[in-house]
Amino acid sequence: MSLSVAAVLGESVHRHPDRVAVVDSGTRVTYRELWAGVLEHAGALRAAGVRPGDRVAVLLPNTADFLYAYYGALAAGATVVPVHGLLVAEEVAYVLRHSGCVLLIGGGALWPVAEEGARAAGVRAVRGVPAGGAPLPEPEPAAPRDVAVILYTSGTTGRPKGALLTHRNIVTNASVVSDDLLDLAPDDVVLGCLPLFHSYGQTCAMNATLRAGAALVLMPRFTGAGALELLAAEGVSVFMGVPTMYHALVEAAAAEAGTAPRPVLRAAVSGGAALPVAVLERFEEVFATQVLEGYGLTETSPVATFNQPRTGRRPGTVGHPIRGVEVGVADAATEDAVVLLPDGEVGEVVVRGHNVFAGYLDDPVATAAAVVDGWFRTGDLGVRDEDGFLSIVDRKKDLIIRGGFNIYPREVEEVLVRHPAVLEVAVIGVPDETRGEEICAVVVVRPDADGVTEQDVIAWSRERLGRHKYPRIVRFAEALPLGPTGKVLKRALTAAATSS
Repeated sequence: MSLSVAAVLGESVHRHPDRVAVVDSGTRVTYRELWAGVLEHAGALRAAGVRPGDRVAVLLPNTADFLYAYYGALAAGATVVPVHGLLVAEEVAYVLRHSGCVLLIGGGALWPVAEEGARAAGVRAVRGVPAGGAPLPEPEPAAPRDVAVILYTSGTTGRPKGALLTHRNIVTNASVVSDDLLDLAPDDVVLGCLPLFHSYGQTCAMNATLRAGAALVLMPRFTGAGALELLAAEGVSVFMGVPTMYHALVEAAAAEAGTAPRPVLRAAVSGGAALPVAVLERFEEVFATQVLEGYGLTETSPVATFNQPRTGRRPGTVGHPIRGVEVGVADAATEDAVVLLPDGEVGEVVVRGHNVFAGYLDDPVATAAAVVDGWFRTGDLGVRDEDGFLSIVDRKKDLIIRGGFNIYPREVEEVLVRHPAVLEVAVIGVPDETRGEEICAVVVVRPDADGVTEQDVIAWSRERLGRHKYPRIVRFAEALPLGPTGKVLKRALTAAATSS
């Protein structure tokens, strides 16, 4: 049986050859044109010596070239290794060596670091896909269990790990997103502002959109104002983003209030991190559409749960498990077994089903620690209510233990973000000799806020949070450090707070 990620695109070509597949800086590419380019790239890779089973790295921005390289390598029977767009050359070299790539495809503004990293790893690098060779007549067949993509996790400690995602993982997840969760249709237009090297952008935006025969509008670099302009200009009907993108869009819309018609969205999806309810409410008010939150990780392809039509929506939660997937809440302190907890109790979220990855590349120890009793241990703390809605409380590693009390940073952030002077906030734990850890809020103040002080924020918080929960320390910052998908890098904040 063959089940290829490349075939996701190929099937849409047969159904919708003349519809627009991709919009890249105003250039429109039809499904027929995209598929022809993919098969040409696959043939060129074969002529360059790439064989089925080889690994090909891709370090490209959100442009049509990423799609040609990604699907072209898959059509040639290779495994794709998308490289994180913010890595330095030394980190790129590590990924290339560890994954055993035979070739790196780079380009755009990322070409210098791609070339330097490849040189350090002794791997051939090409700017764009190499020319030459006849187009392949059709994609190389792939078995469902064959590895399609290796995605390197950011890792909280040590070197990043290569998560092995199979063709079945990706095709099934993209199909569920397209069919069950969003009911995507050929007349939908999806904004592709999420990084395509990341699982969220790759499966939910790119693969799900192309499976439906819809149009993907690419955005190489996200800004709130730029996204607002694209939403209106291209008639975008579906927006997928992370919380910081939602925040930026709301702020951009407020700045341009009354100066331009508001874009009309059919659906909005949030993932990657918890979306503050206050931001969700502001977005829904401004754009007159519901925000649907989901949850997943690189290792779950990525979607595991979602606020979906068949099971209902509850703001502040990440919904129910998607079709074919089970999600439980387990005792976080028991690491060598999965001990499921009853509804209402906080524990570690565990997942099993068609979306769970095939393990970490050449790391059986890490794989065994992550997949226990057939369940993938996510490292996230969650709780399920009596109606089956899952809420993510926080990362297990972000939990603050103050004087013996468990403090979940997200709960504190949800309150602080409603302060009239607070634009953004992240809550972390810092060492404290008396209580073990103390609660620290890192705050970005609104530009129009006047003279807000640390004591102002602390006093405001004390009135709205339990005595053990409100922050005793407030630090002000011009901006919060963000990862490539817009997730706040709390490790960087903690390091800065403990070194100052």
